[in-house]
Parts: sequence; C-alpha cells; structure tokens
Amino acid sequence: QVQLVESGGGLVQAGGSLRLSCAASGRTFSIVVMGWFRQAPGKEREFVAVISRRGGSTDYAASVKGRFIISRDNAKNTVNLEMRSLKPEDTAVYYCAAAPMGRTMGPNPHEYDYWGQGTQVTVSA
Repeated sequence: QVQLVESGGGLVQAGGSLRLSCAASGRTFSIVVMGWFRQAPGKEREFVAVISRRGGSTDYAASVKGRFIISRDNAKNTVNLEMRSLKPEDTAVYYCAAAPMGRTMGPNPHEYDYWGQGTQVTVSA
C-alpha cells in the first residue's frame, strides 16, 4: 500500500500563489505516475496536472496551464504543485494521486490507485 499526505493549502487572494506538497510513504517503489486533481463544491473531481516517474513528462489541464507547475523529488518521495496567478475558480479541495506501473499517464482518475485526503485551497476575489 501507498499512503499520500497533502499539505500547503490555505486561503489566498486572487492573483496570489500557493505551493502544495504531497508526501508518499509505504510501497513507494511501485509508484510510477503522480498527479493532482481537485474538486469544487457541487462539481466532479477534475484533473489538474500529472508528472511521469522521472519527471521528464508533464501534462496540465487547460484551465491551469501556464499558471501551475508540477514537480517531484523521488529521493524524498514528494510531488509538488506550484500555483500562481490564482483565481477564485481555482477554489477546491486538491487531491494528490498516484498510479502504479502499467497505468496510462493522463487525466482519468480511474487510472490512479492511491489518493490523499485532500487539502483545501480557497481563493478570494
């Protein structure tokens, strides 16, 4: 099993920045792809960003491209999400997710076996 714990959420004004972190523990050697998703009240969980095992490949939702940066440190078993130019519509609970080998790197949440408990990000206008 793999455990994921997010941190770094909070309240920020529009235009501000936040950095989310996700620490993985357990059978981390089985993790290949790591990603971030978010869920706003009354909405379905949506893809935000994903990063490959060695960090050489990333992908972003169109709504965050150019504003968010995903990175990972395999030595520390962490994945980070640097969020800039935040907008009120970025308000959501942000979840870290991890997928084992053999899964497709992408926006489908069903490809991810492991999930964190989520961290709240609130952007005020």
